Amino acid sequence: MTKKSLVVFEGKQIRRHYDADSETWYFSVIDIIQALIQQPDYQAARNYWKVLKNRLNKEGSETVTKCNRLKMLADDGKMRLTDAASPETLLRLIQSIPSPKAEPIKLWLAKVGYERMQDMADPARSLDRAREFWQQHGRSEKWIQQRMMGQETRNKLTDFWQDHEITKEEEYAILTNIIHQEWSGVSVKEHKSLKNLKTQNLRDHMSEAELIFTALAELSTRQIAESVNATGMEENKEAGKKGGGIAKKARRELEAKAGKKVVTGENFLPSGGSKVAINRKKGSGQT
Repeated sequence: MTKKSLVVFEGKQIRRHYDADSETWYFSVIDIIQALIQQPDYQAARNYWKVLKNRLNKEGSETVTKCNRLKMLADDGKMRLTDAASPETLLRLIQSIPSPKAEPIKLWLAKVGYERMQDMADPARSLDRAREFWQQHGRSEKWIQQRMMGQETRNKLTDFWQDHEITKEEEYAILTNIIHQEWSGVSVKEHKSLKNLKTQNLRDHMSEAELIFTALAELSTRQIAESVNATGMEENKEAGKKGGGIAKKARRELEAKAGKKVVTGENFLPSGGSKVAINRKKGSGQT
């Protein structure tokens, strides 16, 4: 499925961003407001949103807190941070804006979300779309198989966390980073930087070996956590260190025998858009 960054509502271009992990579209809030209040001037719509956001904050509305700051293409051709929201959040936001366009845009957003509803009813659709997306971007069948197996391992781990008092997004991120740092020797942020990634999904740019060791670390973490019924952050942090440590030992042994690093700067970025686009010879690693 092509992840186009623009979609049109009644002639108005709406910027959007697709999050592969949650399989959710995020739309520019200001673009939606422009369409709602029929305001052609971007700055005027931006000011409208600023005032509305302050009012909603004072009212204690959770709508504003659910808006993410994402980089989207601005009129000057540069990627700039802007408030973005999922269809669910936007539907709540629209209720605060008096506009004759409210109902049409609600129907439009519902249509956008329909595919997600279909995926929830039939998860195989989501897997098929993911496979098609990777195929269109030149991934081998072997890589795709490993990526999907790794995602299943990841899902089982996050399901365990959810059932054992890990509920906040930042907690998931902290635990994920502990596991990743332990097995790879670099943080998630450092690994993305090594691959010259910005908003891209790190796992979508991992080599087959990196995917395998990530899965091994997460599988080991879950099994260790299950064995002691790890509950809460501290116990799951400890399980993460131990699980990542198992994968680290295996990585170091492979590197010693194969004579090359597992963690590299190799990625799947377009050749013209990255200084480290797929280049196995120049990929560097860290321990």
